[in-house]
Amino acid sequence: MLLLSILLQAAEAGLGTLGLSLGTGIAAIGAGIGIGKIGSSAMEGIARQPEAAGDIRSTMIIAAALIEGVCLFAVVVCGFIL
Repeated sequence: MLLLSILLQAAEAGLGTLGLSLGTGIAAIGAGIGIGKIGSSAMEGIARQPEAAGDIRSTMIIAAALIEGVCLFAVVVCGFIL
């Protein structure tokens, strides 16, 4: 009975670590995709309208910072799950 209890505790700890790893990985991949799309759209916008490059660049940096903030928040929440 004691051995079964120890095995169950080990399995729960392993699943928690797996969940943490998957959650962190998905958050990082999502942030990478989002920032890539922002950069792509910004470069396309600057190519179409070069005189608005400063405005587009500042908007792109703000949006990328917000995405990074959400990714960091997701990683912290995943860490709290453990």
